[in-house]
Amino acid sequence: MSDEALVAAVRQVSALETGSYRAPSVECFFDEATATATYIVYDPETRATAVIDSVLNFDHAAARISFESADVIVSHVRARGLIVHWLLETHAHADHLSAAPLLKSKLGGRIAIGQEIIRVQEEFGKIFNAGTEFARDGSEFDRLFKDGEAFSVGNIPAISLHVPGHTPSDVAYIIGDAAFVGDTLFMPDCGTARADFPGGDPARLFESIRRLLSLPDQTRIFVCHDYKAAGRGYAWETTAGAERASNIHVRDGISEEEFVALRRAKDATLQMPKLILPSIQINMRGGNLPLEENNGVRYLKIPLNAI
Repeated sequence: MSDEALVAAVRQVSALETGSYRAPSVECFFDEATATATYIVYDPETRATAVIDSVLNFDHAAARISFESADVIVSHVRARGLIVHWLLETHAHADHLSAAPLLKSKLGGRIAIGQEIIRVQEEFGKIFNAGTEFARDGSEFDRLFKDGEAFSVGNIPAISLHVPGHTPSDVAYIIGDAAFVGDTLFMPDCGTARADFPGGDPARLFESIRRLLSLPDQTRIFVCHDYKAAGRGYAWETTAGAERASNIHVRDGISEEEFVALRRAKDATLQMPKLILPSIQINMRGGNLPLEENNGVRYLKIPLNAI
């Protein structure tokens, strides 16, 4: 992440104090089965909307997809008269399948992700032996954002920030005063994301998080997952100031060396996510399902002993 990109994001958030533009409205739709927060983010003035990190329901035991979570998004968008411009992915998720293509077919919008998705496509293209028909150039997405690239949601300015570490391709979206940080930070009492997937790096994750926490204290932070820490229900919104003050893994005063040691020790105890193989296989292709074979059935690959 460039210093220029970070400075631009800080200025964008700080501009709210001058009243120069309106903050986005943010609504969360939480999928308890995957602990995933999907966000509808819109400009109250123009109704222009971004949907961030949507979920396609998947019954792993039966290998059956369904559309309950996506249908809720579709119904809500239509009922509120919102106009979807963007279907944003923070990264190629390992814990749920993306519903972005389905939402695009029903609501419109452009599917976008960070340009470093090509690194994930290359790595997992090998793992899944995807063949030459898999381009590995990000062309499955409508837009690949560069670090610091500006866009907008209606009249609200937005910036994409490259925040690698969890995977090489993670991005955070700063929309007005709201930061959608994907799988970098969790709520302060849950800490941070793992960094042991192929291409992950705890030192880079620390750097990415500290840059995110350079945003002004009042920046609203929206996390992609919550695992309901002891003594509370699910939560998904905090602030940059609260994360700096009390995040159990990366609050102010914790050094990079301490964080890397903590993260490596914790990651060594974690199992792979239950849905990693179906999820990344689909998500690296922009959420598109495999083509039907000559019997009318779609198939996923399960590579043995590969991750």
